[in-house]
Amino acid sequence: MIKKIATLIAVALLVIINFSIWSYVNNPLQLQTWSKTTMGLTYDPTHKGDDPRNNIFIKEADIDKDLALLENKVHAIRTYSMLRGQHKIPEIAAKHNLNITLGAWIDGNLEKNRQEIETLINVSRQNNPKIIRVMVGNEVMLRADISEDALIEYIREVKKNSWRPVSTSETWAEWLKHPKLVAEVDFIAVHILPYWEGIAAEDAVDFIFDRYHDVQKAYPNKPVIITEIGWPSDGQPAKHATASVSNQAKVLREFLNRADQEKVTYYIVEAFDQPWKQTIEGSAGAYWGIFNADRQAKYPMDGDVITLPSWEHWAMAATVFSVVLMALFLFTRRSLKLPGVLFFGLITNLAVSTIFWSVSIGAQQYQTPLTIIFWIILILMQILAVTILLIESLEIAEVIWHKKTARTFQPLTPSADFKYPKVSLHLPIHNEPPMMVRKTLEALAKVDYPNLEVLVMDNNTKDPAVWEPVRDDCERLGPMFRFFHLENWPGFKAGAINHALEQSAPDAEIIAVIDSDYILDPNWLNAMVPYFDNENVGFVQSPQDYRDRHQSTFKNFCYWEYAGFFNIGMVQRNEYNAIIQHGTMTMIRKSALLEVGNWAEWCICEDSELGLRLYEAGYDSVYVKDSFGRGLMPDTFSGYMTQRFRWVYGAMQIIKAHWRSFLPSRKSPLTPAQRYYFVAGWLPWFSDALALLFTSTSLLLTAVIVTDPIHSELPINAFLLPTIGLFSFKVLRGLWLYQARVPCSVWQSLGASLTGLSLTHTVARGTVQGLFTSGKPFMRTPKYEKQGPLFAGLMVIRQELVLLALLGLGIYAMSSLEHFDNLSGKLWIAVLSVQAVPYVATLITLLISIAPNYRRNKVLAEELDE
Repeated sequence: MIKKIATLIAVALLVIINFSIWSYVNNPLQLQTWSKTTMGLTYDPTHKGDDPRNNIFIKEADIDKDLALLENKVHAIRTYSMLRGQHKIPEIAAKHNLNITLGAWIDGNLEKNRQEIETLINVSRQNNPKIIRVMVGNEVMLRADISEDALIEYIREVKKNSWRPVSTSETWAEWLKHPKLVAEVDFIAVHILPYWEGIAAEDAVDFIFDRYHDVQKAYPNKPVIITEIGWPSDGQPAKHATASVSNQAKVLREFLNRADQEKVTYYIVEAFDQPWKQTIEGSAGAYWGIFNADRQAKYPMDGDVITLPSWEHWAMAATVFSVVLMALFLFTRRSLKLPGVLFFGLITNLAVSTIFWSVSIGAQQYQTPLTIIFWIILILMQILAVTILLIESLEIAEVIWHKKTARTFQPLTPSADFKYPKVSLHLPIHNEPPMMVRKTLEALAKVDYPNLEVLVMDNNTKDPAVWEPVRDDCERLGPMFRFFHLENWPGFKAGAINHALEQSAPDAEIIAVIDSDYILDPNWLNAMVPYFDNENVGFVQSPQDYRDRHQSTFKNFCYWEYAGFFNIGMVQRNEYNAIIQHGTMTMIRKSALLEVGNWAEWCICEDSELGLRLYEAGYDSVYVKDSFGRGLMPDTFSGYMTQRFRWVYGAMQIIKAHWRSFLPSRKSPLTPAQRYYFVAGWLPWFSDALALLFTSTSLLLTAVIVTDPIHSELPINAFLLPTIGLFSFKVLRGLWLYQARVPCSVWQSLGASLTGLSLTHTVARGTVQGLFTSGKPFMRTPKYEKQGPLFAGLMVIRQELVLLALLGLGIYAMSSLEHFDNLSGKLWIAVLSVQAVPYVATLITLLISIAPNYRRNKVLAEELDE
């Protein structure tokens, strides 16, 4: 009862912390205020979902609503075109007491230009005192749509037919380059947009006035009006300029106050967001309005600014979801201590809040059907990343803060009246070195167990010089050993041991299986067989262990990489009766094996598949982490990769065949804990496949960005958690758990991390191929394999090298882009760098594996001589 109360208090504390973080991030910004009426805004009447390039006619009623909203907030508006019903804007503006600078759009379409000019002249000649000036074209010289002389002709035509001041709008730099154009206009209408020039928000206002004064100095006899000044509230960064609500409010308020002091005539760009501009200017083009596209003010001009006004709703949703997840995970973990509850709860809150933060960003943006699909995919991948993160967090909590239970098993000593059941030990071999198998057989001959038979099953070895010495050794060692040579036998290893099952003694009750390279401890059977006195026990497992880790640095690192699973994962899974059965150092109740249908010859991981079927049949398992046998590790990196690929591919075969058992249903033959640990155990492999997907996506996006940096946006928010966040957490988790559970040094745990990372691409390939293909043959891990030359090794990892090279090129290309010389660009380079780490680990591990090692060569030579 006390623990439950403490857990509830801990959860409540975590909720408060989570809400406090949201509150801190969205703390109101206290900026310089603006309480006066703004002088002018640029106005485009296009509404959300419309595109002026589709020639959509603007309704007068919509214009009237817009200008009614602007009434009393601004003194004047500026327009850009006279077509699509916009010729009515001056009349409606007068109704709402708004002055207007009337504009005609000029581009390369001469017929359309003629319509614009004629309409501009006709409207400007109306008796409307609110029309204070007219403009012929907008950034025509910047876009180079027509020649300077052609633009001057249009300006002269309008001046000839209108008594109002006439000009054209250009950027400050274009005005400085076109004094001939200056001579033709009545005033200089200048655009000064520091965002597009990559100026940081802190320096933007100074930049605006510096450029304004530059133009004044260049043309002291012409009035200068700023016809566009502004800052986007969202979108991609431009060099040092970051688009955000806070930066927009900061720049505008500071500018408005300074412009008021210096009596500058200006127009803020723009009144309302224009989502259609994304295709022209990139994502930032949609967000220059002080109102959004739904005609809602983004923030007040004279009060505090909140970046995400609805943050309380997002925080509440994230909090509720976090509590539900904590309840699902934690309230079934009665053996978890309170620090573990706090640790897992903290990770859960942060991870869930990260997803809701990402969703909130997408919800504030203007989306197209394509970008909606893109965001859905990214959020789903984030959810998968968070699921993996939570599972690995729970593993840390359970390993570090878990109480021992009744399922913590130790080796047994048979009682005086123990009746030794018959054990039939099966030793499958295929093309194995005879001298290696001889050591295995001689160790078996020393096993201290009175009721044992050994069946050696040689499976499809072609060369008699390889299998006949093994047959001779079996005959030499006595009647306890029986040898079978199987020619053209189907089913690979599973087929061979199924035949052994048929040939085992009728009175055999226990089937034991070891690999051909294992040297057994004489006490293995005595220490483990007594667990079968419990009729519910279907199989008993001992860990895989190895005797050759001192031969090389490569094998030493591999040894500790293997040790992590058997000292951490298997121990924890055993607490919930959910271990993975392995095809060596395992014992199975013969009757249970026959009941569930023998070994599966369709699966290249027949051992793990059998263990799952025994659980489905209701049997229990026993795992004792004490080592009772030691074998040989792969001699080459290629063999190491092949072995891991087989394990992963086989696991995917098992998932496809048994997926119904993993569903959270009462019909499932597995317990909830078994379902959880099988799925949780395989999720890290899906994580590696997810990493490959993110890497491929990153490379594709980088190529797009390099090709068109101005219109490209970096999806940093969606990539940070699944790449940098998940990678960093997995590395820290591995080092933490190794120090807690694996008897190795920090250096050895780092070596284990390196070799584990080196298999990332192999695991990803195995996951993808296992899910979408079938029928891969059994891949034997060769023993005493000779190390090939460097070139051969590089060819083995050629896929990893190609991806590493592409990531390196991507990092170089991004670092050379001036447009992304900002935080977003640096974070994207960090993402690419983190994605490159597993491929660097692969290359380093390969080099370590082929490095000359005289000690290893000496040991191998001695074993071959024997």
